[in-house]
Amino acid sequence: MKKIIKLFNWSIEDIIKVVVGSILFCLAINIFIVPNHLYTGGVLGIAQLIRSITKELFNIKNNFDYSGIIYYLINIPLFILAFRNLGKTFFVRTVFAVSLQALLLSVIPTVLLIENNILTNVLVGGILGGIGVGLTLNSGASTGGTDIIGLALAKKNNNLSVGKLGLIINVIVYSIAGIMYGLETMIYSVIYAVCDSLMIDKMHEQNICSTAFIFCKKNPKKVNDYIKNELNRDFTYWDAKGGFDDSRTYIIYTALTKFELIKLERYLKKIDDHMFMIKSIGVGIKGEFEKKF
Repeated sequence: MKKIIKLFNWSIEDIIKVVVGSILFCLAINIFIVPNHLYTGGVLGIAQLIRSITKELFNIKNNFDYSGIIYYLINIPLFILAFRNLGKTFFVRTVFAVSLQALLLSVIPTVLLIENNILTNVLVGGILGGIGVGLTLNSGASTGGTDIIGLALAKKNNNLSVGKLGLIINVIVYSIAGIMYGLETMIYSVIYAVCDSLMIDKMHEQNICSTAFIFCKKNPKKVNDYIKNELNRDFTYWDAKGGFDDSRTYIIYTALTKFELIKLERYLKKIDDHMFMIKSIGVGIKGEFEKKF
């Protein structure tokens, strides 16, 4: 276990996130989506379309769903994009996550859990799948495919999120599925895509911009150094006076992601229990604000 943690630069919490996230994602696909003959969109959706087309062309009768294998093969060139644009650590973690998901997609049986209610299956599948992808992203990895493309583009465009890009690509995939397999298939698949994308954006803490005011009476340099060196963020600080007893107080203001804000909160608790923070989550930030993934 220690070797795995060192190799992926992961904490035990991150490992649990990526494993649980992968399981939730694959359960959502194989239990709620595939048995209803729907498509997930993105790279996996493309893999599912290829599976369906090849089964029809070559009259393949077996029940084995090999879309997970096709999904993995398509991701190989995207791994190179991740390595070049998102860093070695993200690359290694993503290869691990995608490999785990490809395996789970191949071994988890495609069993219909809720019968005679496609809408319920779509909603539950979208929620579980979005939570699974969100957990994986928060662990510092991704589910590959459009996640890699979305993260690379989101670094350059603050108005673009992983979920939004996924939704655009999904609509294209679902349009093809609609032409080939009917309007009902397309409509329910798009409903799944919307639920999935909304959950991803809600879960993906690195995609949520935040600001924080930190008030402290001591150790301001430690806080400043942590924000600058560990989070690689800028900040503004000034001396002030406490209104209650005219004591000297230091105020630090910074803009960061929700993911970084959580790390900062944990650090503040370690160095001074008397510090307090006023934070705003989900704010709009314009200008040179880098999204780091």
